[in-house]
Amino acid sequence: MAWVYLIAAGLLEVVWAFAMKQSHGFTRLAPTAIMAATMMGSFSLLAVAMRTLPLGTAYTIWTGIGAVGSFLVGTMLLGETVNLPRLAAAGLIVSGLVLMKVSTPI
Repeated sequence: MAWVYLIAAGLLEVVWAFAMKQSHGFTRLAPTAIMAATMMGSFSLLAVAMRTLPLGTAYTIWTGIGAVGSFLVGTMLLGETVNLPRLAAAGLIVSGLVLMKVSTPI
C-alpha cells in the first residue's frame, strides 16, 4: 500500500507545481489555494509511504514523478519546448525511477 500512497503523492506534486505556475507568484487566489491543498496532501501521503519505504527510495520516486510529470504537463498544457535533449533527460529520470523501484526489497 505504501507504493500506492507514494505514487499518489507524486501525482499531487505535479498538480501543486502546475497550480503554482498558474498562481502567477501567488497573486491569483484559486490556483494558490489548490497549490496549498495539494502540497499538504502530497507531503502527507509521502510521510505515510515513508513509514514503510526507505527514505532514499521514497524521496527519489516522489521527486522523480513530480519532475517527469511536471515536464509532461509543461509540454502538453503550457506549450514548453520538446526536443531530444529534454526527452532524453526525462527518459533518464524514468529509468532511474525504475531501477530504484526494482532495487528496493519492499
